[in-house]
Amino acid sequence: MKNKDQKQQEIDSLRQELQDLKNLFVASYEKLRVDQDFELRKTIRAAGGKYRVVKNNLAAKASEGTPSEGVLSNLRGMTSVAFTTADPVALAKALTTYARTNPTFTFKAGLVEGRVIDIKAINDLANMPSREEILSRLLFLINAPAQRLAAVVNAVGRNMAVVVDQGVKENKFQA
Repeated sequence: MKNKDQKQQEIDSLRQELQDLKNLFVASYEKLRVDQDFELRKTIRAAGGKYRVVKNNLAAKASEGTPSEGVLSNLRGMTSVAFTTADPVALAKALTTYARTNPTFTFKAGLVEGRVIDIKAINDLANMPSREEILSRLLFLINAPAQRLAAVVNAVGRNMAVVVDQGVKENKFQA
């Protein structure tokens, strides 16, 4: 059993991680086997996130005065948190994919960009395209008008060359 100093160190450590955190997913991990937990941690690391099992009252104390206070207060049951400072969509996708294969892993709540979200919003977030896909679509939309303009400008010269070539082939020009 942890003494008061160890608990305070754990609170301080968690508070340090939660201080500037804007993306957090709270889940229940009851009845997960060790191999399932290992796979979950591996999945979260691959998505660029971190994972911690937390005691409810220590998480509530550590979150006081942080953006995650609304999510980590009044928790019940066995609780774990997955968080990232990078892309929340990638972490949400990884967690929901894992939750589909392991029904004992369930979501409680989440925090994305500083806003508290519910379970339905977590699933909606997981169905969004990735950040890279959104950026590539945006880049295509930015480049499309320039490409069309270049095609139109080139079309005038190309059409003129075709007309001259056909005239030469049919001996329409006289010297």
